[in-house]
Amino acid sequence: MIGPHEDEPHREGLNDRLNWLRAGVLGANDGIVSTAGIVLGVAGATNDRTAILVAGIAGLAAGAMSMGAGEYVSVSTQRDSEEALLAKERRELREDPEDELAELAGLYVDKGLDPDLALQVAQQLTDHDALGAHAEAELGIDPDDLTNPWNAAFASMLSFTLGALLPLLTIVLFGSGTRVPVTVVAVVAALAVTGWASARFGYGPPSRAVVRNVLGGLLAMAVTYGIGQLVGTQV
Repeated sequence: MIGPHEDEPHREGLNDRLNWLRAGVLGANDGIVSTAGIVLGVAGATNDRTAILVAGIAGLAAGAMSMGAGEYVSVSTQRDSEEALLAKERRELREDPEDELAELAGLYVDKGLDPDLALQVAQQLTDHDALGAHAEAELGIDPDDLTNPWNAAFASMLSFTLGALLPLLTIVLFGSGTRVPVTVVAVVAALAVTGWASARFGYGPPSRAVVRNVLGGLLAMAVTYGIGQLVGTQV
C-alpha cells in the first residue's frame, strides 16, 4: 500500500533533479520556439526549401552550443558559490565550534523550539554531521547534492536539439502550401507537452505552464513570420 507521503517530493537528490528539469525544459522550449521562429521567418520571405533548411540547421547548431555553454557557465558559477560557502562553514566549525553550535541552536529557536531542546537538537546533529547540519540550516545547501554544471550543459544541448528538430523537419517535409500551418500546429502541440511536463515533474499547476508556453510560442512565431514577409517583399 502506498503511504500518504510516498508521492511527495523528497530532499535527497531533489536539487540535482530540479537542475536537470530546469535545464531540459528550458532547452527544449528554446529549441522549439527559436528554431520555429527562424524557419517561419525564412518561410515568410521565401519558398526556397534549401534556404529554409540551411537557416534551420544553422539555428539548431548555434542554439545548442549556446545553450550548453551558457548553462555550464551559469551552473558552474552557482556551484563555485556553494563550494565557497561550504569552505567558509568548514573553517568556522574548525576554528570556533562552540559559537557555531550556539548559532545553530539559535536558528532552531527561531524556528519555534525552546532553547534547551534547540541546543539538544543542535548538539546531536553536530555530532552526527556538523557541516551538513549547518549548511542546511544556515545556507539551504546540501553538501552531498550540489548542482552539476556538466549535467545541466548536456541536458540543455540535447533537449534544445530534440526540440529544434520538430519545427525543422516539419517545415521542410511539407509543401509550400501547408508547411507554415502544419509547423505552427506541431509547435503548439509540443509546447503544450513541455509545459505540462515541466509542471508535472516540478509539482506545479499544469494549466498555467501550458498556457504560458503556448502563448509565448505563438507570439514568437507570429512576429518572426511577419518580419520575414515584410523583408521578403522589400528585397
